[in-house]
Amino acid sequence: MADLKQTPLIYKHREANAKLVDFSGWEMPIHYGSQIEEHHIVRRDAGMFDVSHMLPVDLKGEGARDFLRKLVANNVDKLQTSGKALYSCMLHEGGGVVDDLIIYFLNESWVRIVVNAGCADKDIAWMEVQMAKHAPGLTLTPRRDLAMIAVQGPNAAAKLWQAMPGMQDLAAPMKPFNAVVVGEMFVARTGYTGEDGFEIMLPAKAAPFFWQALLDAGVKPCGLGARDTLRLEAGMNLYGQDMTEATTPLESGLAWTVDLKSERDFIGKQALLNLHFGGKPARQLVGLKLLDRGVLRNHQPVFSEHGEGEITSGSFSPTLNGSIALARVPAGVNIGDTVEVEIRDKRMQAAVVKYPFVRNGQPLV
Repeated sequence: MADLKQTPLIYKHREANAKLVDFSGWEMPIHYGSQIEEHHIVRRDAGMFDVSHMLPVDLKGEGARDFLRKLVANNVDKLQTSGKALYSCMLHEGGGVVDDLIIYFLNESWVRIVVNAGCADKDIAWMEVQMAKHAPGLTLTPRRDLAMIAVQGPNAAAKLWQAMPGMQDLAAPMKPFNAVVVGEMFVARTGYTGEDGFEIMLPAKAAPFFWQALLDAGVKPCGLGARDTLRLEAGMNLYGQDMTEATTPLESGLAWTVDLKSERDFIGKQALLNLHFGGKPARQLVGLKLLDRGVLRNHQPVFSEHGEGEITSGSFSPTLNGSIALARVPAGVNIGDTVEVEIRDKRMQAAVVKYPFVRNGQPLV
């Protein structure tokens, strides 16, 4: 894996005997032992993830808000207080998803955007093209000088204050989906697990020391395997699977992130209106819970009385002790229906359920 990019925490992962894999061109820990144990740690206590492969990007200059009004599908006018965060999709002209991202509003001339690792180069190129067209006075600065660590779980806050007591006064009162600058750290109450938690950006050189302080406070390292089962239980989309450039947010369960009501014109809006007249796409994303023995996996075909669909994300759920999935199916399929999934040439029954499957450690289905 000599050609893979590495985060500032690579030596901490090796010290912990992590199983390292190629993830979007990065050498990343998939687990440190038992993936299921890591999953339960986050649901019941506190775990941490190295997410330094993701890319923070600083957008600066007068007119940043106007540019974002054009660039993303969600309504950036919701961002009125410093530190407020917004989840959105960035679309191409055909309505497909270029990437999903989080926007952190600091002030009218400074916005931080966090994009996915596998899309980072593509996203930067896309933003730069759009800036040249719509906002040539702005600057876009990729922040590869920063590392990013996610601390997640019901005890995340208590253990974070133990590791960094100086952070508590500023960060403790913060509500979910907000961020605050604490010295050289950028602390956001966000995450990808369905639990309370924080995503902390800090200078790369300081990351190993912060990681060690969290270890000393009893926060357990967790790999990307547990992160994936946690986000699936939480009903959170994964770019490249549940949404792609070939799918629109309206058929990916993300209609709540798309502002079609205001007069604002954003890239891809007209295509969404043309494709989904009345906001009703022909396909939808639903949750599935397997009723038979087996494991739901990506790309398995789904059969309903309204036509065929496909699993976009499927896995064993450690919290539910059963198999769950997100699947893109015809619009006529309803919550409470039973469908069939083809697993190893056999058709097995699955219940159509409302996701998220788990929230704050509690099963919902």
